[in-house]
Parts: sequence; C-alpha cells; structure tokens
Amino acid sequence: MPAADPGRPLRSPEDWRREASREFRFVDRCFDPSTGVVELFYRLDGIELQERFRLPIEGGGCRCPEALDAALDLLHWTAGVSYWKAGCPPSIAFEGRAPDAWQAAWLARLYREGLAEFAWRNGLDQDAWATFPAGGAPSGAVRCRLPRRSLVPMGGGKDSLVALERLRRRGEQPVTVQVGRAALIRQVAEVAGTPHLVIEREVDAGLAALNRQGAWNGHVPITAINASALIVLALARGFDRVVFANEHSADEATLHDERGRPVNHQFSKSLEFETMLGEWVGRCITPDLSVFSILRRDRELAICREFAGLERYHGVFSSCNRNFHLDGARTDRWCGHCPKCHFVFLALAPFMSPEALTGIFGANLLADGGQLPGFRSLLAIDGAKPFECVGEAGEARAALAALSADPRWRDCTVVSALAPSLADLDVPELDRLCRPARAHRIPDELLADD
Repeated sequence: MPAADPGRPLRSPEDWRREASREFRFVDRCFDPSTGVVELFYRLDGIELQERFRLPIEGGGCRCPEALDAALDLLHWTAGVSYWKAGCPPSIAFEGRAPDAWQAAWLARLYREGLAEFAWRNGLDQDAWATFPAGGAPSGAVRCRLPRRSLVPMGGGKDSLVALERLRRRGEQPVTVQVGRAALIRQVAEVAGTPHLVIEREVDAGLAALNRQGAWNGHVPITAINASALIVLALARGFDRVVFANEHSADEATLHDERGRPVNHQFSKSLEFETMLGEWVGRCITPDLSVFSILRRDRELAICREFAGLERYHGVFSSCNRNFHLDGARTDRWCGHCPKCHFVFLALAPFMSPEALTGIFGANLLADGGQLPGFRSLLAIDGAKPFECVGEAGEARAALAALSADPRWRDCTVVSALAPSLADLDVPELDRLCRPARAHRIPDELLADD
C-alpha cells in the first residue's frame, strides 16, 4: 500500500482542498516490552502512517498486562487525531481492536472539542465530522497492584515545578518524566534533583510531507496524547498516580465561535478533559491508577505567587514554547516576544521586582514599547485572547491593575500605556484570583495546607 513518501508529491494543495478525503483507518498497534517501543499504525486514504513512542521501561515487568493492553488502545486511538485531521475524512474504521459505544462517544468528543481551534482556523464545521463506529465489546477495568508512587510530567516551566514542590512538601518523592527530547527540561530536572525519565516520540515524517502538500493542519490536543503515553508508562513501571500541573485557568475558552461554541486552545488541559480521562481510566483500564492535576484549584496568578518564592529555579525554568519544538529549541530560554513570554512576565511581575524579572528574561518586557500589542492582546479587549497556553484575561487585567499602583512598575511604558484601558473592562481583584477554586479531582490527602 502507498506510504506518505516525504519526497514524492501525493496531492497538490489544490487537490487537498478540492478532493474530499474519504476514509481513515486505525490499522494496528504493537508493543515490545523488551525495548519499550510502541508502534501505532494508521491509514489515510490508502496512505500508510506510523507513530512511534519509546518508553523507558527497563525490560518491562508490568504487574498488570490486561490494563496495559487497554491503555495501548487509548494511546492508539488518541494519537490518531494528528493523522485524521490531515484529511478530516467522513469515514472512520478499525482493523484491529475497536471501541465500544461509550468509548466511541468519548473519542468523538475528544476529536471535536480537542480540534475546535483547528476547525475554527480552517473554517471547518466539527459538528459535521465523522462519528466513531462502535464495534467493540464493552471494556471492563481490572484491578492492579500498583505501588504508591507518583509520576509527574515535567514541562520545564513554573507550573510543573510548583506541582513538584507541593508533592514534596506532602511527603512524596515523585519521579519526573518528559515527552520528547527537549534539553531544557532535562536541565530543569537536574536542578530539581528528581529521578527523571524520558519518553521519546516520533511522528511519521509523512505527516509533514502531507502538510507541505496542502493537507489540513493545525493545533491538536497534545496533552491528551501525552497523557495517554504516560498512562502506559505508569502501568509498565509501577506508578499509581500521574500528577499533572494543569491549572484552573485552562478552563477559560480562548474565544467563542459564531454559533457561541467555546473554542479552547487548552481543552486537553481543562478540568473537563481531566474528568473525561479519569472516567476512561477507571472504567476501561484500572480503578487503581489516578490521573489528576494537583494545581487544578489554582489560577495562573496563584501559581506565579508561589513560584516567585522558588528562587532555585529562577535561573533555569522557561515557559516559552520555542524551546520545545520537535526539531529542537529555537531560542535560548525566553524569546521575549510570544504570548507565553508576555503572560508569564506580566503574571510574575506583581510578586517580583523589575530587577529580578529582568534577570530571568534578560530584559524588562514591560519597559519595551514595541511589546505593547502583545501585552494588550492578553487583556482580551476584543473578546478573544491569544491562541496559546496563557491565563485568563481577567488575570492579565488584575496583574496590570496591580502594577499600575506599584511604584516599582507603574512608570514602565507598557503599564502606563495600557492602564487607562482598564477603566472600560471588568477587572477582578488580584487577591480573589489567588484563592483556590472549588472544582478539582485532587485526593484529599494532597489538599492539606502547609
């Protein structure tokens, strides 16, 4: 069958827009416990596509092979979102294991809401997308004897470090893990002093070739894919918790489309998806593995206030996504111009001095008039904030209001220029935004205050 040869044109850009893609198939998946290699196979209109993960499992030894097998199904079906979106075909089929009715509805929801930004940017109607056929027998979870250990995904930024230190204060000795080879994350883990694991991921090169030829392309729910790989790793190596650092702010939609539907860049970081994932794990894999975010009650401002006191990490962390491309870093820690740099600087500023933040970023971004449009966009004056993993618009407004009253910051060019615009906006109190929210899935023993 044909493969997506990166050097051979398959369709012109015009063909991709003119000729509707017809079918996407989940072909097979396999796992070699001796090497930790997971291979996922797909077919888009006869084009063979394959994704590979290499898990650091040290020869296997899974205590619960039935649960691991079920987790591989979740990974196979979730990771397929990257390849299905290239053609958005109306027909979906399964050559191997197929989802039951509940799983099929779950997958349809993930693809629809996880690709909402992709659909909005490309002018596609996700309500008309394919449904997942329910051909499998109902999947039942099995009990597993997993040791009391926490696996913490490390992203290199402030959130995962705050999560790590909270677990440590509660007597945990977490193991950190990263998906991908980003050197910066390894450096942060070294400073944190944790046992650290690396999951390697290889996306089929043919997907990039299809994108160059005009296939549909855009944002995918990457956290859902990574979470599925981490669940496999947790079962293979013996962890009973996967503890994320996704905050309450991720629940806010980036914008609402013309039909009033939320479009959330961070859907797979939201409580909504976390609850979906927890239901899948408990229903289809094992009730003995918990997957949750320990920061779920906190907005970005509360996390920044806590991180301001973790000075040992100030010289190594970064939240700038230009460090984390599959083909390598494109900046040295902070680019200073993207929405992530702008928001992290703004959210940390109420809790730090200009000198301290300048030492982290290499410049005072709020003193640079050329950065004004970027900071203005965070306020969502036109009803939409940037398509990026940034906090709520209300948080940006509250931070700016606090800075406009702070003699250390109020004369900075961006602060003085944007402060008058707050008069026409809803500006919450900063202290209120730093209080914990109610909805979460954190175990009771991890909620105790220090």
